[in-house]
Amino acid sequence: MRIIRDYQFVEAQDRGASAAIGNFDGVHIGHRSVIELARKAVPDAPLGIITFEPHPREYFAPKSPPFRLMRRGARGHRLEKLGVEKLYELNFNAALAGLTPKEFARNVLAEGLGVAHVVVGADFCFGKGRAGNAEDLVRFGREMGFGVTVAPLLEKSENTVSSTAIRTALSEGRPRDATAMLGHWHRIEGAVIGGEQRGRDLGFPTANMSIEGLHPPAFGVYAVLVDVLDGPHRGSYRGAASLGVRPMFGGEVPNIETYLFDFSGDLYGATLSVGLVDYLRPEMEFESLDALIAQMDGDCARARDILGAL
Repeated sequence: MRIIRDYQFVEAQDRGASAAIGNFDGVHIGHRSVIELARKAVPDAPLGIITFEPHPREYFAPKSPPFRLMRRGARGHRLEKLGVEKLYELNFNAALAGLTPKEFARNVLAEGLGVAHVVVGADFCFGKGRAGNAEDLVRFGREMGFGVTVAPLLEKSENTVSSTAIRTALSEGRPRDATAMLGHWHRIEGAVIGGEQRGRDLGFPTANMSIEGLHPPAFGVYAVLVDVLDGPHRGSYRGAASLGVRPMFGGEVPNIETYLFDFSGDLYGATLSVGLVDYLRPEMEFESLDALIAQMDGDCARARDILGAL
């Protein structure tokens, strides 16, 4: 998969795609249906995704609470697995935000990316002040030489799939429900960073990762599936992870600490993808380290049973 970040400098090989437009946070099953429309619209064209970094919501409200389900790298990995060939991950800045709807259609889609076809949702808005809508894009496409498919909105119900519903499920400690909407395990991906090595002292060495910028799932302990994406220990593992602020030790900044079963090695600097399978229990404080260790033994035993049944 090729990643293109500037619509003003696009090579000939990266033009002519049939592309879905959106943020694709989580790449859930609703997103996948839109991607399939793009795949089928022009079967001989490269399959593309047009999205933006930073997320426009982050750009316009930088102090808003973290809401993203995925960082850009994790989203790219998921899209590549779906067969996306061209990821137009456009820099969202003042110049792009200031384009009128017609300028966006002409400068970005028609002349810049040279798309053959685009797919958008029926509620799609674009251009300065979100002044353009899907009907405008259909008209611009006819004028400028690219096709447009408008995907109908799904009727809202208690089973409606959305990034908001997935965030709610994760916040409530329901990762299996999030998985059903995502079509894959909810994964936290990032580099292993240095920690205080308390886990090692307790007999449970962990790989520590930041969750900065991500929507925080319910704090507590999870059964997890772990992919080490690079380095000498690259591969798939099972484990248990503690996500939160570590109240036993007076932590303040939330992170995720993952213990890999039957593993020995140094993971510092490696990139991990930690899939949340089941929520085992909330964070809690213990009267002693011995009580904490006994609970961790029990957590790991339970996680092994859950993961062994997959």
